[in-house]
Amino acid sequence: MNDPNQNTIGELIKAFYDEHRGPGYLDEVNIIKGWNGVVGPFIAQYTKDLYIKEGVLFVKLTSDSLRTELSYSKSVLMKNLNQLVGREVLTDIVFK
Repeated sequence: MNDPNQNTIGELIKAFYDEHRGPGYLDEVNIIKGWNGVVGPFIAQYTKDLYIKEGVLFVKLTSDSLRTELSYSKSVLMKNLNQLVGREVLTDIVFK
């Protein structure tokens, strides 16, 4: 029988991360993991590092010209990355 106090392993893991890393941590991980799929292999090969801090995605790129081009597409990238997790996690993207 199903006990109403039982949770799935996924629910327990999410609760653990929400409690210890803050709500939305798994969403941030999924955004970082989904970066390559959103930007494609060409841009992914020039991406050196990604991290999220306080809703801002920091992207370190190895190409100055690509950094400039991507800055024009920030809003579209944010929209597509937020759609990966189904809610607004990112408020800005900083290209370095």
